[in-house]
Formats: sequence, C-alpha cells, structure tokens
Amino acid sequence: MKIGVSSYSFSKLVRSGVMSQLDIIAKVKEMGFDVIEFSTLTLPEGETPLSFAPKVKEECDRVGIEIANYTIAGDFLNGCNGDLDAEIERLKGEVDIAQILGSPGMRHDAAWGFAEGYKGVPSFDAALPRMSKGCRAVSEYAAEKGIKTMVENHGQFAQDSDRVERLVTAVDHPNFGLLVDMGNFLCVDEAPEHAVGRLMPYAFHVHAKDFHVKSGNEPDPGSGWFTSRGGNYLRGSIIGHGVVPIVQCLKIMKNKAYNGVLSIEFEGMEEPLKGIEVGLENLRRYVAQVY
Repeated sequence: MKIGVSSYSFSKLVRSGVMSQLDIIAKVKEMGFDVIEFSTLTLPEGETPLSFAPKVKEECDRVGIEIANYTIAGDFLNGCNGDLDAEIERLKGEVDIAQILGSPGMRHDAAWGFAEGYKGVPSFDAALPRMSKGCRAVSEYAAEKGIKTMVENHGQFAQDSDRVERLVTAVDHPNFGLLVDMGNFLCVDEAPEHAVGRLMPYAFHVHAKDFHVKSGNEPDPGSGWFTSRGGNYLRGSIIGHGVVPIVQCLKIMKNKAYNGVLSIEFEGMEEPLKGIEVGLENLRRYVAQVY
C-alpha cells in the first residue's frame, strides 16, 4: 500500500506564505511519503491552472514523487449559477488539468445542498437524479483519458455512507467510485468503522483522518472546533490522537482486499509539519501491524 498526503494538510503554511505549493512537493518527498494528492492548485499571481499544472508535474518528476489524485470542488445543484451543463463542462476542464498532472484519479464534490429559497423538498433523493447525471457525464469524459473520478463523503449533504452508496449506484459506471474518508463520517455522527465497511467495495482512494470529539451536551469548547450535523463538537487531530478507529478501519480495508493509496489529510490545530510527521509515523506503524 502506498501512503500519501493531501496538499490540503499544508494549507495553513501556504496561506501564511511560509511555503508555496511547489515547496510542498520536495517537503512531502523529504518526509518519506510515497505519493502526493493535490487538493486544488494554489495559483501564484499571474498563473492559470493550465499554465501552472505543467510546473507542478515537472517539480514532482524532479523530486521523484507520484501524483496519486487531484481533488477539486464541484456542485451539480448550484455551481455555475445552477447551470448543470455549464458545471459539467467546468469539471471536464478540471479533468484536463488532472491529465496534465498525470493523476490517475480526480475527486470532485457532487453537491452541498439546495440553495436558500428552494421551493421543493430539499432532500438528498430529490437531488440524486441531477447529481448522478453530472457525475456520470464527467466520469464518461474522464474515462476517455484514463482517469477515474470519485466523490468523497464530504460536506454533510453527501456525507453519510448510505447517501454516497446511493449516488454510486445511481451513476452506475465502472469509472466512477468513492474517495472514502475515515474521519469525515463523524461530521454526520456516523460510526467510521460501520461506514468504511459499507463503502470499501466502491473505494478508489482512502483518506486517513482523525478527530477529537466532544458531546454536544458539553459547553462549547470555542475556537478551532465545529459542529456535526447532530450538534457534537469536532476538531481535527493528529492521526492516532483522536477517536477515529484507524486500526479497525485498516483491518476492514484489508478484509476487503484494498491495496490502493491511503492519504493523510491533516486538519489539526498543531503546527502542520509536526502534526503530519507524527501522523505519518503512527500510520506507518498501524499499516505494518495490519497489512
């Protein structure tokens, strides 16, 4: 199994100007990761995705690290001002970027929920036909380029295991699957081990993520925490320091014969480089124990 890291883990350093996205690449290699996943491209001034993507690929080739996945935003309900065809074409353009990067996969969102003022029933099932049409169109285009597409359990509206499974079933295309994020199920108060067990048959990529959790019955813990759908408090943590049953999830992955990429996505309050470093040490130890 290859262990990678999402560029999102370094986002605090990039936003503060301490590192550029190109700087991240050499650091990821130095830290001992096998592959890197790019969560959008952070464009330097004057660059476009089409001009910057070749430079990212060139730097990855120079340092000797493979790009395992390209992760971008999408919204088949409200993106491009609600124009579904336009949003599909926009995401096809992102597939072209993934091709330039040499990424074998691209993860995109399906939707974030209905816009304020929507007059119909704002349910997931009501949105499913539109989401599945968009996902299938993008995946068919990506298949022609040898790139698999996937959605992630992410964003609460499309985060529960039963919802994303229904989406995969509705799309019904061999080139379309899931990025399974172990930790994100806690955002909708679902047990990660239950959800991972359910979704592994559709997994193209997996995120290792950990969270601290406090009951919604307790006082608000303040800055750095956010609330789950059910009102519990969550805060990102170093892999192995939170409540996500990482080892149990790895055992499920092994039982389901998953041997793809496992990427750390770090969202903790700790200094990012230290948080990623400790998380990698823990994750490699867990993988060695299980696999």
